[in-house]
Amino acid sequence: MTKDQKFALVTGCGRGGIGEGLVTEYKRRGIHPIATVLPNEASDHLSEAGITFFPLDVTVEKSVVDLKAAVQKLTGGRLDVLVNCAGIAYTMPAIDTDVVAVQKMFDINLFGPMRMVHHFHGMLIQAKGTIVNIGSIGGVIPFIYGSSYNASKAALHHWGNTLRAEMAPLGVKVLTVISGEVSTNILKSDSHRKLPEGSYYSALAESFQQHVVRTPKGATDRFDYASHVVAESLKASPTPWFWYGSNSFVIRLIDMFCWRSVWDTMMWNMFGLGRLAKAHSAIMKKIV
Repeated sequence: MTKDQKFALVTGCGRGGIGEGLVTEYKRRGIHPIATVLPNEASDHLSEAGITFFPLDVTVEKSVVDLKAAVQKLTGGRLDVLVNCAGIAYTMPAIDTDVVAVQKMFDINLFGPMRMVHHFHGMLIQAKGTIVNIGSIGGVIPFIYGSSYNASKAALHHWGNTLRAEMAPLGVKVLTVISGEVSTNILKSDSHRKLPEGSYYSALAESFQQHVVRTPKGATDRFDYASHVVAESLKASPTPWFWYGSNSFVIRLIDMFCWRSVWDTMMWNMFGLGRLAKAHSAIMKKIV
């Protein structure tokens, strides 16, 4: 390694995800990418691409500490970019939430980035580097069935806001990516979800099942997404919130210039909530 070599560490680089696209793009730009995968996750896609990788579970303190030691040895104690990309989804109406499952999601989506920054901040300060948090339009709009996931991303956005202000005096930049729909496999691990028996949302059970196994139409290609995110992360002064991906531009405009309640009408129509209202009204009339 030359003294001028830069390093980018990206969490959550399983096959078919955003992380894989990001490390591929960093390598293309001459940055030495360091990928992480879960300890029991396939890594052949990374070894075949000649990308350095290490096992990591962001929910386990020791796993993060072990990764830090490995990265320090590789980079000489500095890190130019940290991308907090590891994440999972949780799809369910808010009133039917399994809190234990959501706690696990928060441990990955929110507390994982917190652990990474806690342990790697010294290396980032040494390099005057950049922290990139992969957020979502879900953290901005009330996407139906995504209340818990939306909450994890909204928390990440606003934690990143304060982190950005606090790291500025230390020479470290913080970039929050507000991602639109990107073509990845994140929904696969959530495709088994079913409404619980007796749910108030039972009238929409069929459309809910279609939703959890959907392939988002018009989703942005993950490698296209990666090229734009990486380019922004390497700027001397990246924008605080970088919006990119399918529908992100329109959502940004609506969020800036419209009443919050505009989303209620849009979600009502998009998810057929009128059918739920009619079904619920009919049930209540029978009870009375």
